[in-house]
Amino acid sequence: MFFTGSSDITIDSKQRLAIPAKFRSQLDPERDTAWYCVPWPGGILRLYSVTEYSSLTARWERTLIPGADQADLEAEIFGSTERLEMDSAGRITIPRPMLDMAGLGTEVVVIGALSRLEVRDREAWKAGRNERFARLPSVVEKIEPRRTAGRDPAGT
Repeated sequence: MFFTGSSDITIDSKQRLAIPAKFRSQLDPERDTAWYCVPWPGGILRLYSVTEYSSLTARWERTLIPGADQADLEAEIFGSTERLEMDSAGRITIPRPMLDMAGLGTEVVVIGALSRLEVRDREAWKAGRNERFARLPSVVEKIEPRRTAGRDPAGT
């Protein structure tokens, strides 16, 4: 899956968010009938398809006796994550505590972020767009050396 673009969405009075069709069309209809919703700092809810979440958790280092930091991280992330089933209209119901944790109201934007979707406050997203765009070159400079470590200059 390769999610790109964004859509303005209104969360209804029953806390339902309609996943845009352009994102749903990329799902495996047999397997991806739900989303894993992970609250994230900065007022974000990250949505992972069942297929993607299964792939990510399969790579998670498991141990009977994790260190304190790993145990805390696992408890916080997996303890806060909820599986949200999609209804026949492609909507998920987001529990009120998750919306409150992220500080989200009814006006949100759903953003494609490669292998996941992100739900963010619409006005905050739009207000920060120019600043984020201006920071892109410096962010790429920080990230790209880590991504290409171990590859030759030709990228092979």
